[in-house]
Amino acid sequence: MSSRFDLVILGQGSAAFAAAIKANELKLKTAMVGGNATKGTVIGGTCVNVGCMPSKRLITVGTLFHNGVSNSFQGISYGRGSLDFRKVVQEKNRMVKKFRKEKYADVLKNLENVTYYGADGSFVSRNEVKARDETLRAEKFIIATGARTSIPPIEGADKVNYLTNEEALSLDELPRSLVIIGGRALGLEFAQMFAQFGTEVTVLQRNQRILPDDEPEVSTALTQYLREIGIDIYTNTTIIRVTQKEKRKTVSFVTDGTTSEVNCDQILFATGRTPNTEQLGLDRAGVKVNAGGFIAVNGEMQTSASHVWAAGDVIGEPMLETIAAKEGATAVQNAFTSSKKRINFNEVPSAVFTYPEVARVGLTDAEANGKGIKCACGILPLELVPKAHVIGDTRGVVKLVADRETKVILGVHIVAPHAADLIHEGALAVKNRLTIDDIIDTVHVFPTLSESIKLAAQSFYMDVGKMSCCVE
Repeated sequence: MSSRFDLVILGQGSAAFAAAIKANELKLKTAMVGGNATKGTVIGGTCVNVGCMPSKRLITVGTLFHNGVSNSFQGISYGRGSLDFRKVVQEKNRMVKKFRKEKYADVLKNLENVTYYGADGSFVSRNEVKARDETLRAEKFIIATGARTSIPPIEGADKVNYLTNEEALSLDELPRSLVIIGGRALGLEFAQMFAQFGTEVTVLQRNQRILPDDEPEVSTALTQYLREIGIDIYTNTTIIRVTQKEKRKTVSFVTDGTTSEVNCDQILFATGRTPNTEQLGLDRAGVKVNAGGFIAVNGEMQTSASHVWAAGDVIGEPMLETIAAKEGATAVQNAFTSSKKRINFNEVPSAVFTYPEVARVGLTDAEANGKGIKCACGILPLELVPKAHVIGDTRGVVKLVADRETKVILGVHIVAPHAADLIHEGALAVKNRLTIDDIIDTVHVFPTLSESIKLAAQSFYMDVGKMSCCVE
């Protein structure tokens, strides 16, 4: 059996849904083929099922549980309390089910021009995709099949029952000890989540520091805060092997020339992502991939095949729900209109949901200097922000990177409570090429954590630690 469409979308996550919604707006007869190679993903993709939503829910619960014995107010005493981890996971599952239905399944039902196929799809010719027993013909295609955890070639990994983010979010019981291989966003979020639930956590990072692409001040600050809650962090590590004997696992590694090993209940790989492309029959459509296997696209999200576009994690970094959606919508617009839209990825904010959180947008100091820009930086410790003292948490730093001559803000980098909410002023500044003076001239509510952006801007001109709260 065969059917003809204007557009066939391969995938069912953020990029695919944004593409389907935009296609429906343009009244295009569209097919969405939902299957992919990420085990835990059903309709809605990674974010709602095994990514952003469930992980941030468990991080929030873990922080609340941990704060029972770590609050900074002398007049209040709580105590550790008790934890029913199974119920926490069950409640998380109910939330995921609710969002999957309301934000994806129900939305799809209302897209009158979109037909959903809950099956794996692959190209059988340049203009045909096979989904089970059905052949879907179209003139144009969008690939948005996402990515899954990449497992590095470590000796013994194939003989160990390890975790990825998918399994870690659905454990029946809390592990007593956990080794996380990887010290970027995903690894650190899971490290703090489990540590705050009471698990002994060790992080092994191959680079010289965690979050190696962020500002050094950010990495240094977060390392300190994570170690303060009991997380062991080893950097500059090379994993030699992993082994398992009954339920206990061992990770052997080298750090700065010293060989060590750590025993644990569980091992979590947070070592990057690999694209879901192997089963798509890309060669039949003329679609090329890069050295990492990700689909290569130009600035308009178009692949090497003129009739195929791609969006989301399947094309590589940045792998963020919001940018995947923007890419999906942009791909449809470029495929069916004359808009020729492009995305400026330098304007895209991102966050790490530890606590305190990390957020960034734009260039780092090193990146700006690498482009030949003479930079000036304003660095503000959060202890100089009045609201931080009000809430009893002065952990953090704000760094503004600006062009020394024009004072245009090139990058904003934050470690602070609610940094993910604070970063959007920075995103607007970078997007609209605002200057340090523009930020200073903008009235901020007092006392707020968002005032830290203004104080960081003022630090370019004065010693903020010696000024009154009301200086303009």
